Amino acid sequence: MTDANLLTDNPALYEARFPDATRLAGRWAEDRLRHYGAGPRVLDLGCGTGRDAAHLHRAGRGVVGADLSEAMLGHARRHHPGPAYVRADLRHFDLGQRRFDAVVCLDSALLYCHTNEELDGLLASCRRALAPGGLLLAEMRNGAFFLGRTELLDGPSVSTFDWQGVTHRSTTALRVDRAAQLLRRARVWTADDGSPPVEQHSAWRLLFPQELRHLLSTHGFEVLALYDGPGPRTDPPWRPGDPPATTVDADRLHLVARLTRET
Repeated sequence: MTDANLLTDNPALYEARFPDATRLAGRWAEDRLRHYGAGPRVLDLGCGTGRDAAHLHRAGRGVVGADLSEAMLGHARRHHPGPAYVRADLRHFDLGQRRFDAVVCLDSALLYCHTNEELDGLLASCRRALAPGGLLLAEMRNGAFFLGRTELLDGPSVSTFDWQGVTHRSTTALRVDRAAQLLRRARVWTADDGSPPVEQHSAWRLLFPQELRHLLSTHGFEVLALYDGPGPRTDPPWRPGDPPATTVDADRLHLVARLTRET
């Protein structure tokens, strides 16, 4: 086995594993941006293959998609044109004089900031990139879900999908690293084409709602909404017109915050 991020290194495989033909995540983001009156300039931070960035572009916005993976960015430029795509590390980025009306951070990208210093770096970078009154829109795992809840931790999960005539199988185990406040994932990929297994390790920071509010306030943001569902990755998923919940109990967290001061 080798240690690699199979999906990040193979964006087409990523899109096959996580299909989003209706662009649910992008539609949810556009709905929230419109609801809160965001201007047209959007930074999609952690844009991955560019599907959501391209959807926001087609909705009439001027979009920059930023990601650390050159493979993902190359795929986005070829298959999801429209936005400008740039390489940037979300833990600390500087896009020069560009200013945005909103920063969008989907699919737990914000949680790849594992330490307090990295989170501070992300929020300080967002503050510099946003115009006064700009929005931060994020969707992520919910740390509060794991307070006494173990259903995602009790055993490995297995999923299979077919791509280019090959059946791929992933076996995923999650565990909570309490000292580091991380949700650690070990995933083994196998395929029926005889290729060797690939083992991937990754982790997300577990943030709790009150902790997140404090971090945002420290960096000059006012939280406008913080709730568990519905969203693009909840069950049931978000549908146009659905009101946000008043709870923060489920495994996803949805955030809208406004920059109220520049520090």
